[in-house]
Amino acid sequence: MEEVRIGNMLLGGENHPMVIAEIGINHNGNIQTAKDLIKISFDAGAHAVKFQKRTVDVVYTAEELAKPRENPFGTTNGDLKRALEFSFEEYAEIDKYCKELGIMWFASCWDEDSVDFMEKFNPVCYKIASASLTDDELLKYHRKTRRPIILSTGMSTMEQISHAVEVLGRENLVIMHCTSVYKTSDTLNKDGDDEGLASINLRCMNTLKEKFSIPVGFSSHDAGIIPSYASVVMGACAVEKHITLNKAMWGSDQASSIEPRDLINLCRMIREFQLVKGDGVKKVYDEEIPVMKKLRRK
Repeated sequence: MEEVRIGNMLLGGENHPMVIAEIGINHNGNIQTAKDLIKISFDAGAHAVKFQKRTVDVVYTAEELAKPRENPFGTTNGDLKRALEFSFEEYAEIDKYCKELGIMWFASCWDEDSVDFMEKFNPVCYKIASASLTDDELLKYHRKTRRPIILSTGMSTMEQISHAVEVLGRENLVIMHCTSVYKTSDTLNKDGDDEGLASINLRCMNTLKEKFSIPVGFSSHDAGIIPSYASVVMGACAVEKHITLNKAMWGSDQASSIEPRDLINLCRMIREFQLVKGDGVKKVYDEEIPVMKKLRRK
């Protein structure tokens, strides 16, 4: 299987998995909130943070933008969508802050103009959102940048994924298994039902690896950390997790995101797993010898 280099990370094989903290639009258009989430991600041990970038008048129709929608920024859907987009100056501040901390950042671009916008910041890679997987022209436009691409596969059939891989080519491509079911609970209910957790279906990572022979990771939309940790145990080369300062904050993605303490725990668990999985060679460790001498009769 080919490996893919993204910044200082090598994805695939036995390499340490990349942890991507998905800020998305959970900053609610506030640059300080975005910087707080970046700092939290860095302190927790995440390798990168990711945003979403849209050219509002390209991605949405005038009719869609005009629809009534009460929100903190106005009364229409357009008021909301425009308020959630950062300006060039704000992204320049984000770029500077990430460089100061030493954490990578990139974005999922929902249209060609957004790709041109992000190119000004020399991103380490691009993420193709699940919603864009069937947009051939957008895929081709991303590939023209010659940067590594992370392809998310939520709400997509295997045929659609195969077509997207054919359009993009397999070079410098990472596939993320994803189910676009946003979970606000990560536990079994009192009756033992799984509350839809089975839809996460982590075994699809193996299906994608076998079919495409390129690095495969996991993009999580559940509200906990166990599926993301389990994906690493099962061989995910990268994990993407939505984060928030507080699940109670306003916004459609907040409740299915994790708060800082869970991000810290997830990064710690992944680091510890990389140590405890070892090299598979059975041997007697130096630390075992005193115990052996004490406990064995023969």
